[in-house]
This record gives sequence, structure tokens and C-alpha cells, in this order.
Amino acid sequence: MMDVPLTLDWIADRAERWNGNVEVVSRRPDKSVTRTTYAQVIGAARRLARALHAAGIKKGDRVATLMWNHAEHLEVYFGIPLSGAAIHTLNLRLHPDEIAFIANDGKDRIVIVDDVLLPLLDKVVAAGGKFERVLVVGNAPEASARESYARFIEQAPAQGALPALAENDELGVCYTSGTTGRPKGVVYSHRSTILHSLVAAMPDCLELSRRDTLLPVVPMFHVNAWGLPYIAATTGTKLVCPGPHLDPASLLDLMEREKVTVAAGVPTIWIGIRDVLDANPGKYKLQPNVRMIVGGSAAPEQLIRDFDRHGLTLIHAWGMTGSARRCSRAQRSGRRSARRHHERRGPHPRPVDRGCVFGRSHAGALDVRWLLPHGRCRACRSTRLHQAHGPHRRSHQVRR
Repeated sequence: MMDVPLTLDWIADRAERWNGNVEVVSRRPDKSVTRTTYAQVIGAARRLARALHAAGIKKGDRVATLMWNHAEHLEVYFGIPLSGAAIHTLNLRLHPDEIAFIANDGKDRIVIVDDVLLPLLDKVVAAGGKFERVLVVGNAPEASARESYARFIEQAPAQGALPALAENDELGVCYTSGTTGRPKGVVYSHRSTILHSLVAAMPDCLELSRRDTLLPVVPMFHVNAWGLPYIAATTGTKLVCPGPHLDPASLLDLMEREKVTVAAGVPTIWIGIRDVLDANPGKYKLQPNVRMIVGGSAAPEQLIRDFDRHGLTLIHAWGMTGSARRCSRAQRSGRRSARRHHERRGPHPRPVDRGCVFGRSHAGALDVRWLLPHGRCRACRSTRLHQAHGPHRRSHQVRR
């Protein structure tokens, strides 16, 4: 058995060699749609890595992004870690004061920003955010110190050795405001990212493959879009990036046009899509049994029932910024049933043990199962964790 370090260049090599012709689709701010491939994305990522290395970025440095979901952000997802640095995705929905604090606390040396987000960056800089260089995706303002991202990677050395990566090196940084006080940073290693990508793609998890087309509505600045960009590159899943257009009509149009089979977002997104589908029956010709991954907060049971009615499957997942992205998902067996799905998800998903893997309980695993914290199961009088089948269908069936 070969001893191979679990580093991101493994996914990059696989995406370029075996999934190189798979499309990456991006909707731009003007609503135009552009297309590229994984081979082109990884090629640009390698040029970015060499350009960063030539610009003095060293192993362990942080490079920030202030970007929507699109192909260039995917290039950056690979290019920054391949240079030995860590990618730090800044949450553009936060107040400029918070973004400035997070960028300074993370010691970000360079920021890569969309041209449409330059007004936000100006506010971040005015609030005290400090960056050595600013690279602009799109149209960089002339007569300013801000540089064109495209020109920056074009000037990369044609050849040049990059730092050797170790699996425990930093790959990415995300900040969470889910605690008291100032936002706190979480560092993801190459190893945790590779393991997450491999396990998350498995049949009992997200079940992604080359047969799928994935629409990550969850932003790439939110917990690395739940790791979906890396998972898609690993499995060769076609990636459809919605850009800044996250309204229900735009998303449904993209889902229909690109034949999306899997989408991911928070409950608010799916509530809006449910409402548009209800108001326009038969208007959108979606793929049969589209899998819609929901996370971020608990989805109402009625929403699950409503998507069953439309022939779509809502999959509830759970994770945390501090647990290396997604940790578990609800498992639905047999014919779709909103009640069984809701009950299996349980009212309060909690960690069973330490660590972070999907699926059923293992040593060092986080698992979402029924908890019987107040008594015994009525069916068997056991206090053990149950799965949602047979006589143990209701998580609230306990004897006090």
C-alpha cells in the first residue's frame, strides 16, 4: 500500500486528468452565462499558485477572497492552497467593521475581490482593513493601486517549483460568529479537507458522481460552501455557479437550463423556490427527483412535505464551521416520507462522540441520531440511541 499524503494537489491532479472535460458554468453579474472546464480551472489555479509564490507569498500565509460563486473563485480555491498559503474566504454579508477585523485578525496579505464588490472593499479598508495587494476579478479600476487578477496570473512564471505540501498544513481559514464576542477563526488542514471530500461523496452521504450536475447556492464564503467545490472536483460533478443572482426565479431558470440534479442552500432559499413553484405550476421543467440539500438551520417539516409534492427530495444535513464543514445528514429510506424524514432528523442533532465523519456512529464520529435524554423508549425500554425504523419511529416516545 502506497503512503500518499492527503493534500489538495491530489484532488487537483484528479480533476485535471480524469475530469478535465467536465463543465464549470458561471452566471455573471449581467446574467450572462460562461463555461469553462475543470482542466482550464486547474490550469489557471496552478498559474495563480506560481504567481503568488513569485509575489512572495510563503507557506503559512493567508490570502483572502471577497467573491461570489463563479469559476474564478474555484480557481482561487485551488490556487491559494497549492501555493502553500491558506485561503481565507471573507463573508461579504457581514458589516464592513467585522470584515476588517476578521481580515486583520487572520493576517491576510492579499485580497482577491470581484469588481462588483469593490464598493464593499472600500468600506472595509475605511474601517481599518489592511492588505498588501488587491487583485480584482473583472474590470480593475485604472489609475489605482489595484491590479487585474487576469493580468496577475498571466505574468506567472511558466515553470517553477512550488512548496511541498504536508497533509497537516493549513488549507483554509473560516471565521464564525456563532459564539459570544468577536468572530473566531477555524483552520482547515489539507488532510481534513481530503477526508471530508471523500466521505461526503459516498452513497449514504451526498451521493455525488459524474452523472450529477451540482448547483451550490450556499456561498463559497460560507464554510467553504460546505466543502462542495472540492467534492465536485473529486467526483467529476458538473458545477453550476449562480453568481450574485440568488432569487428563486433566477435559480429555477438555471436549474432548468443546466439540468441540475443536486442543489444546496439554506431553508430561506428553498422556501422561496417552493413558493414560486406553487405559484407557477408546470412552468419549470426540472430534472426528476432533484436532491435539494438544506443546512444552516432546521427546515420546517411542511417544507419537506411540499417538496415531496413537487417530486423533489429535500435532504437535511448538519455541520459547523468548527467541525470541518458538514458532519451528518438525515437518511431517508424507502418511499419519500416527510414525516419519517423529519423525525429521523430529530429535534436536536447533537454530537455523539469526538471528531468529524459522516454516517453512523464510529469511534471518533459525529453522528445525528435520536437522543433519548429524558427516559426510555416506549417500544423497547432502551435508553440507547435509535435509528428511525421499526418500532422506534418516534424520537419523542419516551417514558418519564
